[in-house]
Amino acid sequence: MANTVRKNFPVTGMGCAACVARVQKALQQSPGVHEAEVSLASNSARIDYDPAVASPATLRRSVQDAGYDMIVPEDEDADPDLSEEESLAAQAEQAHERAFRSLRRDALLAIFLAVAVMAVGMAAPDFPGKGWILAALAAVSVLWCGRRFFSVAWKQAVHGHAGMDTLVALSVGISFLLSLFNLLFPQVWTSRGLEAGLYFESSAMIVGFILLGRLLEERAKHRTTRAVRALIGLQPERKDVRRGQTVQVLPGERIPADGTVLGGSSYVDESMLTGEPVAVFKEAGSTVYAGTLNGRGALTLRADQVGRDTMLSAIIRMVQDAQGSKARIQHTVDRVCAWFVPAVILIALLSLLGWTLLSPDGFVRGLLAAVTVLVVACPCSLGLATPTALTAGIGRGASDGILIKDADSLQLAARIDTVVLDKTGTVTSGRPEVVELRWLSSDPDLPALLREMEARSGHPLGAAIACAIAAPAPPAAFTSFNVQPTSVTALLGEGVQGVWKGKTYYVGKNTPERFEVAQRWRDAGRTVVYFHDGEHLLAAIAIADAVKEDSRQAVRDLARLGITVHLLTGDHDASAAAVAREVGIPEVKANAMPADKVAYIKQLQAQGKRVAMVGDGINDSAALAQADLSVAMGKGSDIAIHTAMATIVSSSLAKIPELIALSRRTLRIIRENLGWAFLYNLIAVPVATGVFSDTLGFVLNPMVAAAAMACSSVLVVSNSLRLLIKKP
Repeated sequence: MANTVRKNFPVTGMGCAACVARVQKALQQSPGVHEAEVSLASNSARIDYDPAVASPATLRRSVQDAGYDMIVPEDEDADPDLSEEESLAAQAEQAHERAFRSLRRDALLAIFLAVAVMAVGMAAPDFPGKGWILAALAAVSVLWCGRRFFSVAWKQAVHGHAGMDTLVALSVGISFLLSLFNLLFPQVWTSRGLEAGLYFESSAMIVGFILLGRLLEERAKHRTTRAVRALIGLQPERKDVRRGQTVQVLPGERIPADGTVLGGSSYVDESMLTGEPVAVFKEAGSTVYAGTLNGRGALTLRADQVGRDTMLSAIIRMVQDAQGSKARIQHTVDRVCAWFVPAVILIALLSLLGWTLLSPDGFVRGLLAAVTVLVVACPCSLGLATPTALTAGIGRGASDGILIKDADSLQLAARIDTVVLDKTGTVTSGRPEVVELRWLSSDPDLPALLREMEARSGHPLGAAIACAIAAPAPPAAFTSFNVQPTSVTALLGEGVQGVWKGKTYYVGKNTPERFEVAQRWRDAGRTVVYFHDGEHLLAAIAIADAVKEDSRQAVRDLARLGITVHLLTGDHDASAAAVAREVGIPEVKANAMPADKVAYIKQLQAQGKRVAMVGDGINDSAALAQADLSVAMGKGSDIAIHTAMATIVSSSLAKIPELIALSRRTLRIIRENLGWAFLYNLIAVPVATGVFSDTLGFVLNPMVAAAAMACSSVLVVSNSLRLLIKKP
């Protein structure tokens, strides 16, 4: 489907899982739509559609026809760029703020009216006109504060749908109208020896409790999506930067584009992208990213990627896509929720009919039981159980520099029991570094001579040696860089030679004298380089692809999580074994070509292992695709990143155990949420019918039912918010 585009659009008007099902069905049936997933937690729709057949405007009409609304770009024909994405986010935020302010006003007024109705109805003695005062107070609560329930329920009914608002509208409307009927025509009941009861307190309290619950729920849901809002807020203020343009970045400014530093030096805070708190030193040749914060130095940079092509924009899109996706378990829950509201209405009708037929005062008792059933049932908690946890978990990962592709990837990560690590660029830094330099001569000019020869050699190992000698802490013998050899010549496959003061010096694998430590270095997987003058050994250098500082701890953390770690590399046996010993990896496979890596993953899977592959190179892409969970290092190749289910922005191996621990926490909280939601409804609905009233010794009151329903949704969302608390 090469002509398919994927976009995220904010959706308004959804209140429960049934609403999600209606919007999703309407979009999926819209011409040109290949796939649509709607999230109640983020109030958004992720749509894959053919722009030649469908447009944002036609998609919006499909949603409106279902009784809801969707925010789309004003310019339908333009392919949305970054500013339009920001515009959509801003419109969604404004719509949320307006809706939240309206909800807060209505909730506060409803609570005040509910307290007033309770005070007049239960605490105050009887007096003339008391019923009419109760009716007036309840009418304001039901008809004004509760207007949203009736409005949405009517829209849904027109389209043949029913949702949470339908249940609330029915329960509140029935209790209020029954009370009003009894106030106007009490003789209908008194003539039959029955009491004409007033239930204005129930209708007012139901509205108050449910609105208060929704207020708390909306506030909590909004917190679960703050990771994306924070990332969008990092977008640079300068929008006029063009690719290839040279830009000056002053101290304290945000970097306006992904680019390369041409001049100046400074420390740049990249924590918003990588999750690493320590600022990174940048100088000429360094790469910088849009949205990161410049420190005290001034930088001159060349803009390489701008607008929606920057890493920050890619991260925003990835997180939005992930938060809009659904885990496999959610599809099962959606099917249950689609039947939930009709089932509750049926149970309420059966309660009314059953009590009417079986009890002397059965109609009134049955009507109260029906109202209680309608109020106590909570499809919201079922609908929110999975998406709020996933949204919070994916957002938590994004704020820590762990980008998770979709909900299924997060769910898969929780079941991983084996992690296979590539060596170069994953466990190690991916570049040669001098790990030991032994000087066997006291000539103070030789360090500068070696540096100059290696700087001119053009070889990666030579660059590593030159960099080590030019480091802030040079060898003790160093005195000056004022040493210029007469000539420097690269010797193909042997090293480099230079002439200084009429004498020839060599750097390479050969040595005129035996060096006792060399074999130990080789056993440790080091590359040994000698500096000599043809007669005497002047220095010996051990070079290695150094292990990253956090690799050892990461392997220990994975072991603590009960995960077996394997090292899989194309490097030779000695180097692979040395790295494995250094970081504590028990299983090693060296000399592996790309096809060998795929075969190794298949072999582990055949043993029943759930395998995660972590790599950063093109040669890892096939193995990444084969693994159950694929994780790419953010500074690796684009192919590896696009293949992977998760990306570690900072390329820090320590993020791998964080990813697995986060996914396990998320899955555990999803199970807790679903367990609570199912258990609550399984117990609350039968109790509300009144069939257990003799056994329990009480009849569930509609007011108590409203409070229980509100608490159920708030409890689920609050439990999901625990994921936003970072744990070690």
